[in-house]
Amino acid sequence: MTVSDCAVSVRTYLEDLAQQRRSSVHTIRNYRHDLELLCALLGELPGECSFVGIQSHHIRRFVAQLHARGLSGRSLGRALSAWRGFYRWLAERGATTHNPVDGVRPPKSPQALPKVLSPDEANRLLAVDSENLLQVRDQAIFELFYSSGLRLAELAALDLSCLDELLAGEVRVLGKRNKLRIVPVGSKARQAVSSWAAERPRLAAASEPALFVSRRGARLGVRMIQLRLQRRGLAQGLLAHVHPHMLRHSFASHVLQSSGDLRAVQEMLGHASISSTQVYTHLDFQHLAAVYDQAHPRARRKPS
Repeated sequence: MTVSDCAVSVRTYLEDLAQQRRSSVHTIRNYRHDLELLCALLGELPGECSFVGIQSHHIRRFVAQLHARGLSGRSLGRALSAWRGFYRWLAERGATTHNPVDGVRPPKSPQALPKVLSPDEANRLLAVDSENLLQVRDQAIFELFYSSGLRLAELAALDLSCLDELLAGEVRVLGKRNKLRIVPVGSKARQAVSSWAAERPRLAAASEPALFVSRRGARLGVRMIQLRLQRRGLAQGLLAHVHPHMLRHSFASHVLQSSGDLRAVQEMLGHASISSTQVYTHLDFQHLAAVYDQAHPRARRKPS
């Protein structure tokens, strides 16, 4: 099987992910990029190479090449995950007897802490009077992001059928790997969503099931949500580039600072592993360290 056969198998695999496993558009896009990169690297090998016959030393060579080109350990880890899943899928179909990616690890990179808003910045972002219909909708979206820590795709996928449950204080979302979870919704978010629900019929098409709709009456797309949030951040004078995942990070960090309950934050975020949530303990420590530097008499810098 040649490199061109690899490209055909990649397309079939991605179709299977989208249709059978219902992976998100974001996941499919990332996997396509990483698997096309694998096919390109296979094409650089000398001679006619069978992509199902490569060994672990080939994968290690690919990792070294990509690292030399400047890819970070995190990006390489994502690529290896995509490649590993692809070869596992091939093995399930009898196309190969081994997975050359098993046992291959990416180089370590310094862990980059997620960027978050301070509580004051979050309040400034959300403390806006809605002057028109679209601002009423945006306020409901932004409050819901910060109140419940939803992913962008999860919020965009909400339907009007969840409204009663949401206004009662919780919302069910289908997260990664089709994992269903229930997250609480705070009072400010409930008020904002209630205001939007009263205005939604003015925009929504009669048969549109989406909770949040565009000015054309159809489901609001993820790119427009990102743009509207970015514009709100700029309008409110926030220096950081505000995006939906920043509100998710801010939600997690602020809840952890207030409660100290790491397991609860893990459940609300829908993290499969507690290690994904533990990054917020480092943010919490940074916050405590800053307070210490300002408050402790032996930590304060003395005037010269």
